[in-house]
Amino acid sequence: MKSKEEKPSRSKPPDSDQVPRLLPIGAEVHGEGVHFRVWAPRSESVRVLISGEADLAGPCTEQDLEGPEEGYFSGWVAGAKPGAHYMFQLDRGAFPDPASRYQPRGPEGASRVVDPSGFPWSDQEWSGIDREGQIIYEMHIGTFTGAGTWRAALEQLEELAGLGITIIEVMPIADFIGRHGWGYDGVNLFAPTRLYGEPGDFRAFVNKAHSLRIGVILDVVYNHLGPDGNFLPEFSDDYLSRGKKSEWGNSINFDGENCGPVREFFLTNARYWIEEYHLDGLRIDATQQIFDSSTDHILAAIVREARSAAPGRGIYIVAENEPQDARLVRPPEAGGYGMDSLWNDDFHHSAMVALTGRNEAYYSDYRGSAQEFVSAAKRGFLYQGQFYRWQGKRRGSPCLDLDPARFVAFIQNHDQVANSLCGHRIHTIANAASVRSMTALLLLGPSTPMLFQGQEFAASTPFLYFADHRDELAKAVAAGRAEFLRQFPSINAPDAAMMLQSPEKEETFQRCKLDFVDRERNAGIYQMHRDLIALRKREPLIGKAHPGDFDGAVVNQTAFALRFFGRAQDDRLLIINFGAAIYFDPSPEPLLAPPEGQRWEIAWSSEDPRYGGAGTPPLDAEHDNWRIPAHSAAFLIPQPFTPLS
Repeated sequence: MKSKEEKPSRSKPPDSDQVPRLLPIGAEVHGEGVHFRVWAPRSESVRVLISGEADLAGPCTEQDLEGPEEGYFSGWVAGAKPGAHYMFQLDRGAFPDPASRYQPRGPEGASRVVDPSGFPWSDQEWSGIDREGQIIYEMHIGTFTGAGTWRAALEQLEELAGLGITIIEVMPIADFIGRHGWGYDGVNLFAPTRLYGEPGDFRAFVNKAHSLRIGVILDVVYNHLGPDGNFLPEFSDDYLSRGKKSEWGNSINFDGENCGPVREFFLTNARYWIEEYHLDGLRIDATQQIFDSSTDHILAAIVREARSAAPGRGIYIVAENEPQDARLVRPPEAGGYGMDSLWNDDFHHSAMVALTGRNEAYYSDYRGSAQEFVSAAKRGFLYQGQFYRWQGKRRGSPCLDLDPARFVAFIQNHDQVANSLCGHRIHTIANAASVRSMTALLLLGPSTPMLFQGQEFAASTPFLYFADHRDELAKAVAAGRAEFLRQFPSINAPDAAMMLQSPEKEETFQRCKLDFVDRERNAGIYQMHRDLIALRKREPLIGKAHPGDFDGAVVNQTAFALRFFGRAQDDRLLIINFGAAIYFDPSPEPLLAPPEGQRWEIAWSSEDPRYGGAGTPPLDAEHDNWRIPAHSAAFLIPQPFTPLS
């Protein structure tokens, strides 16, 4: 590992009895040296090995760290500089820093000393993001562009700003083993993966986004660690829980023996991304698999830590929570965890059934009916404690009082697109007119909308599950993925199952890269998304609707209306029909009546020929009742009405 041993000076930084660290763990540049601190109670001693070479093959400096002090070892190494590479020599071998800021050779290589103060930030006027009025865009850096790097993604930010995106939600970037992956098997939680570029490239991406008034939040995985390349157990047996298993293996020890430093590790991680990368919040993955019986739940502590990391700046925190536990978004004074919003799987599942007619597997408890969409608009989750047949138990918790902005609605995301036979985008398997209508509901409905990369221009590329694991692990992961998809009878059919893609193959990954030529090929769909987002932003009654500001009514099994109430006869009406054409006669529904002395005029229609539609006739003719075209959506505004003589 080293060709020469040098004994460095043990002197401390000038005029410093105790180094004023930014983080309680990791390597930090101080004065003319670097201070190291690591929790390693499993070792009796810890030595830091430092070299200018990424593989530590050149001249190497060694220095013993002082400790242990409650399991922590620390020390300052004079002469060490940013860019140096290091590992910690433990009793059982040499390993990278658990809090490494960068792993240039991946999780099994040496860590690099990174000085976060060296980046020239220009976002001092950026004030962060609020809960209301947001349009989220989920992005996987490795497939968003052909190059799959931060720098390449940065070049597309102006296009996203023009589209109207206000928040980019970046899928996990903590470094992991292999050449490609979704990021949910990260093992170096402080190190942006080397696959997408250098740490400075990530900072440049965020800085540019802020200049365009776009916030950036990061998807973080605090429920498990990847199955390969995780060296945390070499430092302590207490990082992982001994008695609680997540769906992906050992869970994190947030409430067991010696959990204090473990909690500190994850709280520090949340703070780190916001402080050092100026991120605007977090998306916390699969929170139902984070187990903690502490009085102060780790999720509540993470929220506090994240917000305190950005004083005076708005921080947005959204959670994925399959049981739909409203406690996560309730304020601390009401016993909640203080998050901003939750992903709404119910909306997605109803949308998929409405668009495809398939309600198998976890779509079993949905019908895609007009009632479901009215209920989702008004109440958020569809299941708030009712019996859920697919799981054989009650699902959800009451949240009738929550604002629509608390619920993130989507018709595509990374999981749901990939949970199909060939990573199909919805526009490839559903009626085009119905997809346009559903897009209108997504972007003009009261919930916070989220798009998945490429959705806005009907991407021709699929999004598949890919993970570059090694040997037997790769086989096991592929088998596990196939087993998961067998819950869908259609995929489990012999002629379909043989079409499943191997996650570890480079071809599987490459097929998922977006082709921006689709913006031109599908210019009408792209323009429709731009128009809808612009319309949402112009209409404050929609983008910032609260309970009581709107209502909904079912027209028939497939059609419904949402009415947003103004204060000066300026109501707005959204009509959606996912079925055949309707002649609604008679029309005994008060929400369809225009404000007094006015008539409804179509301000936007999914059947606009520019989008590929067939045109929309007036819905409520003066001398007739409502005629609603098939598979259509229309947004209506009131106009002065003079009766014909």
